[in-house]
Amino acid sequence: MKIPKRLEPLLQDGLIDEVLGQLMSGKEAEVYVVGCKGEIRCAKIYKELNQRSFHKQTQYMEGRKGRNSRRSRAMEKHSKFGRKEQEASWQSAEVDALYRLTDAGVRVPRPFSFCEGVLLMELVVDGDGEVAPRLNDLQLNPTLAREYHRLLIEQVVRMLCAGLVHGDLSEFNVLVAGDGLVIIDLPQAIDAAGNNNAGRLFARDVDNLAAYFGQFAPELLTTAYAQEIWHLYEKGALHPESTLTGRFASSEKAADVRSVMREIDDSRKEALARELGRRVA
Repeated sequence: MKIPKRLEPLLQDGLIDEVLGQLMSGKEAEVYVVGCKGEIRCAKIYKELNQRSFHKQTQYMEGRKGRNSRRSRAMEKHSKFGRKEQEASWQSAEVDALYRLTDAGVRVPRPFSFCEGVLLMELVVDGDGEVAPRLNDLQLNPTLAREYHRLLIEQVVRMLCAGLVHGDLSEFNVLVAGDGLVIIDLPQAIDAAGNNNAGRLFARDVDNLAAYFGQFAPELLTTAYAQEIWHLYEKGALHPESTLTGRFASSEKAADVRSVMREIDDSRKEALARELGRRVA
């Protein structure tokens, strides 16, 4: 097969020994199966800047700090240089997340190296040593759906305890490996404490899981894991071994509307008095 141009430097530097074939091609990247020092791994080649779209990335980029003020300003202005820096931030976010989550015990592909926009990482395989299928490619029974849902809830909790939210979790980015479920595709991973969208995106991730597995085990559709987990996280009470129920009762205490309206009215009167004072002066 023709060697992808972006992989040629890695071959020359001895980071990979051979390119065995293409695994997949998506909007964000192309993935190839490669040989590395007697092992089979995969190489994720992030697509060039002009092949990417940034219009949906703003909600994920919040909280990611530029390496210096010039780069931060350029990213905010969306200049050519800023877009290049934004792309670098997008790529490095996945690399950083993989290392961070691996250390936290979250089952993600093990990263090995990142060079010139190419990420070398573990090739996830099934029990027969073949490339692991995506979760959406399988037909589940109710028992297996409940078990897989439980395992993924454990993983998103462990992920959140490590300070990260996947941001785009669904049955399309979970692989069924021989040793369990593996979460993939993390360029949009966000800092749970540094992004104002974190709670909403976390809820979407967890609700996506309930909707998918609820097709096979309908009782999962009525669970409230997202609210329960996020509530514990905000209280500082969430840890990887937290006991969860899937139930959450929001506060039903009635708001003191009269007090709120009095404060608004007082503020309005104070503002009016200040304005009249300025006019008299």
